Amino acid sequence: MPTGPSTAPATAPALSRAALLRAYRQMKTIREFEERLHVEIQTGEIPGFTHLYSGQEAVAVGVCELLSDADYIVSTHRGHGHCIAKGCDVIGMMKEIYGRRDGLCKGKGGSMHIADFDKGMLGANAIVGGGPPIAVGAAIACRNRGDGTVSVAFGGDGSANQGTVFEAMNMAVVLQVPTLFVFENNGYSEHTGADYAVGSKDIAGRARGFGMPAETCDGADFFDVYATMGRLVERARQGGGPATLEPRITRFFGHFEGDPQLYRAKGEVQQQRQTMDCLVRFRDRVTQEGWLETAELDLIDAEVLSLIDTAVVAAKAAAPPPEADLLTDVYAAY
Repeated sequence: MPTGPSTAPATAPALSRAALLRAYRQMKTIREFEERLHVEIQTGEIPGFTHLYSGQEAVAVGVCELLSDADYIVSTHRGHGHCIAKGCDVIGMMKEIYGRRDGLCKGKGGSMHIADFDKGMLGANAIVGGGPPIAVGAAIACRNRGDGTVSVAFGGDGSANQGTVFEAMNMAVVLQVPTLFVFENNGYSEHTGADYAVGSKDIAGRARGFGMPAETCDGADFFDVYATMGRLVERARQGGGPATLEPRITRFFGHFEGDPQLYRAKGEVQQQRQTMDCLVRFRDRVTQEGWLETAELDLIDAEVLSLIDTAVVAAKAAAPPPEADLLTDVYAAY
């Protein structure tokens, strides 16, 4: 039985065998959660819009494996992957997406507003660019406590053009707070190509203009995301201030479920699934290096599929919120 890498690969910090297995399980859980939703949403039982994260799993997991429950993240409308990577309960998430009373947010948030404060997940956000100001506020608390915790704002290439984001990035630099801005550049802001919408063609380069370090990485390579983000997170924990990461990646589904994707080239997604699948790359790397065995990964595959089946069955059977809950959880009590 392999014991895992004894020395760090050139592109990644050393990871224990247990850490490698956990990373694969997290990515596989995100993939199967989203692939199952792609099927289940066709039944009409899931209310509201759904935006799937398939294809970007290495980003969420590569980032969140560097964080603890005490660290914060703020997500986007495409937030299921971030939630799972941060440790949110999968069955509770599925119930929430189905609008059930015992979902993570009592069935009132749905797909685009899942939150779990116990896990440091401050919420998905349906407003493009709405998350970074929240993340900076959380980072101010991190700095004031002086406990080495950090705050991460996830966003897409479209959010990189928002004024709220620019203001948040500037404030993070001025106040020198531990905020990490992660712009998942999947090539499309809804239906508009990033090559057209980002004038400089360089989100990381633009972030440097605010006075913070910024790096790019291969968003389909877990090890590249983990290593690159690891440097930025450690810098922030040591009081170095904010930084930006631009993982370059793709998404395997449309902007939302039902999107005809007429803006994408014929055969584009099929080609990307063959060449940019982070799960395939991960399996190839760890088995070729002798760090893990195929049978171990296959076992995780089976366990994840069983978990997703359980989550869907539980969600379908659960009750929705009663009318009496309509006016609860509207205002925070202090």
